[in-house]
Amino acid sequence: MKDIAQRAGVSESAVSFALNGRPGVSEITRDRIRRVAEQLGWRPSTAARALSGEGSATVGLVVARPAANLGVDSFFLQLISGIQEVLAERQLGLLFQVVEDVAAECAVYRRWWAEHRVDGVLMVDPRTDDPRADLLDELGLRAVVIGTLPGGDTGPHPGLSQIRADDAGAMAAVVGRLHELGHRRIVHIAGLSSLAHTDRRIESLRIEADRRGLADAHSVTTDYSDIEGAAVTRKVLEQPVPPTALIYDNDVMAAAGSAVATGLGLAVPDDVSVVSWEDSALCRLTAPWLTALSRDPVAFGRLAAGELTVLLDGGPARTVQVPLPRLIERGSTAAARDGGGGAGAVPAG
Repeated sequence: MKDIAQRAGVSESAVSFALNGRPGVSEITRDRIRRVAEQLGWRPSTAARALSGEGSATVGLVVARPAANLGVDSFFLQLISGIQEVLAERQLGLLFQVVEDVAAECAVYRRWWAEHRVDGVLMVDPRTDDPRADLLDELGLRAVVIGTLPGGDTGPHPGLSQIRADDAGAMAAVVGRLHELGHRRIVHIAGLSSLAHTDRRIESLRIEADRRGLADAHSVTTDYSDIEGAAVTRKVLEQPVPPTALIYDNDVMAAAGSAVATGLGLAVPDDVSVVSWEDSALCRLTAPWLTALSRDPVAFGRLAAGELTVLLDGGPARTVQVPLPRLIERGSTAAARDGGGGAGAVPAG
């Protein structure tokens, strides 16, 4: 600032007023100071801003999932891309960290708050028993939850907005379409059992199964990986009376499951139909192409980041509902054989 003041022929206080957008200098002087600052390559110090109480110009995102599985999850990669688009427009940085569990995530929030590292956070993967919303309230960190808090969490959370997806409605739509195609034995190969959205999908399947008289419809939880997805697929398809339709909670498991079915001598979709919860390029690289629920993770990320900037600008917390995803039917789903009798036992040999 001293160098800028000398070059511009003004006081250091005038430089401070100009570069921090405060009144006290004329527009002509402000423009001159900014031009000199650009010539000297000056950039604001986030550490100094934090110490002075002006904020860090950074937001945080912590993901409590195994790093190996996260690397193949197309939803998160696209979500972060959308978040980054909005943050870049606002010249906000993104501090990203992967941890093992929610306890470690809470420890990161406490450390970031104590060190003034972030102005707010984006919180993902609400849990069935989730301490994070209350912790963020306690710390006074503004946040946006990407997903729906568990049913028992009624708030209020004055500094926390939510971006909600209708997982129950989406599952009901998928089951309804499979039922129309004659499928009566449906297995949902789900993600992590600790996640609130997994619970909602499982509960929705149970409700739809009861309503439609589908005694053989149920869910099995996994870690979202292709390895567990393939293992569970093999187990359910090797049952004496296997399912005629499989619903997977992500594209990676759906692709792996389709390959397992083919390896067992079953035809997709003639013997078993396959539906992916997430649509991606991977769904269009398998043979046949996978039927999938289509939503826009990039737009999801933009929306979440936009809501966080509203909070950072002093706006009120609010809840935003995203549209129900659309089921795109491709070659991996078809009418069940024999009115739902579908595939028999896996052929021997």
